[in-house]
Amino acid sequence: MLEILDTTLRDGEQTAGVSFNVNEKLAIAQLLLEELRVDRIEVASARVSKGESEAFARICEWAASKGYLDRVEVLGFVDGGASVDWIAAGGGKVVNILAKGSLKHVTMQLRKTPQEHIADIAKVVSYAKSKGISCNIYLEDWSHGITESPEYVYELMDGLKSLDIKHFMLPDTLGILDPWSTSEMCWKMLRRYPELSFDFHAHNDYGFAVANTMAAVRAGFTGVHTTVNGLGERSGNASVAAVVAALSDMMPVKMRVDESKLTHVCKYVESISGIRIPDNEPVVGENVFTQTSGVHADGDRKGSLYANQLLPERFGRVRQYALGKMSGKANIIENLDKLGISLSPEQVKLVTQRVVELGDKKEMMTAEDLPFIVADVLKSGHSANDNIRIENYSLQLTKGMKPAAMLKVSIDGTEYETSSNGDGQYNAFMKALWKIYDRLGKKHPLLADYQVTIPPGGKTDALVATTIVWDMDGHEFKTRGIDSDQTEAAIKATVKMLNIIENLDLTTLK
Repeated sequence: MLEILDTTLRDGEQTAGVSFNVNEKLAIAQLLLEELRVDRIEVASARVSKGESEAFARICEWAASKGYLDRVEVLGFVDGGASVDWIAAGGGKVVNILAKGSLKHVTMQLRKTPQEHIADIAKVVSYAKSKGISCNIYLEDWSHGITESPEYVYELMDGLKSLDIKHFMLPDTLGILDPWSTSEMCWKMLRRYPELSFDFHAHNDYGFAVANTMAAVRAGFTGVHTTVNGLGERSGNASVAAVVAALSDMMPVKMRVDESKLTHVCKYVESISGIRIPDNEPVVGENVFTQTSGVHADGDRKGSLYANQLLPERFGRVRQYALGKMSGKANIIENLDKLGISLSPEQVKLVTQRVVELGDKKEMMTAEDLPFIVADVLKSGHSANDNIRIENYSLQLTKGMKPAAMLKVSIDGTEYETSSNGDGQYNAFMKALWKIYDRLGKKHPLLADYQVTIPPGGKTDALVATTIVWDMDGHEFKTRGIDSDQTEAAIKATVKMLNIIENLDLTTLK
């Protein structure tokens, strides 16, 4: 059984700009152990701050009540036992001692010999045991050490292997390894020390964190380290979601993690960390289970031709079909089916054309946009026979000056141009339009009400539906325009109104 140690609350909190408060740390710890069911969590660095001490004590109190205390770990240092005392004071039972895994680090940073460092580590391990605290050990900068000074790494390991250390944790501290070198270096350690338990701790500087983690498991390591959303120093650590999905599907290993909870946990950490999950992030990104191409949607309808082993339902999600300029009829039908909307083939064609047209102006539409588009196309669309068209217009908004509009309109094939100022851009547009109507002696309605609506969800790039109520000689009627821009949506509603009053008997208006 492969063990997952999640270090979101320790290494993940080293992400620039991320700092969890006491309650947030406790909530994340609870989610990781009880909901996601990772095997171990690293929750703090010893002796960092008063807030860290309080959070650690709260986590330990909760973990002890649940029988999880031996799964809660803390990074400690070779400091004569001060870290052990800090952990003991908070109620902890496990220390992850940070030792030096490369000759450069021990001689240049500590200015000690390997023998002196081994002796110092042994004292901390012995002291921890006397306090009832079990030990794991990090070999910091191990990836450099095993490639540049392997004789030091072996000397260190030979000096520590007989001590009461449960897990030897080998970090690629600066993210220098690739999957091939990871596999080779991990295999060397296992071949030399087959009786020991090894964890691999990846960093993502070259984007290899997940691949390197897989390589370590393939070599035979029995523990790996992750963080939620790949949080961590510099480019971050191995993402727990990507690691779990990849190992589940591509390697014969068993884990206790409940992958159906990954999305919920990752979204929660996103909300409190302030670090947004990229839309294309594997497994939990917004777009991961979204098909954009109409060809793909068509293939899925005909037999899941574009689905792989990474099924969204495994992670508490559903497959979606994006609406945009790449959409085909299959995309539209998939979304209409989910909304319970049934249209004729000709109506689907019209809606598809409108979606593609809007897609040229808007990055992506959602299923929530679709009812707006359907209503716009089927209930209040205009035809090629409309007598009145807006050929061109320009709206100007300048600080300290009234908004202005320049307008060219075609009425029965004749073009008219004018301009006007107004209290807003749409007001300036309407004043220019009514100038032309007054010049031609044409009657026009009064604007009785103006309502702007966006689909549910509050997305900043949502389509806008502008509904306007018009009063023409005591007869009220509505028109609606749909666009990604509020003013343009209002102008489209206005053009529909112009053609209605041009072509219909006013007594039919409601």
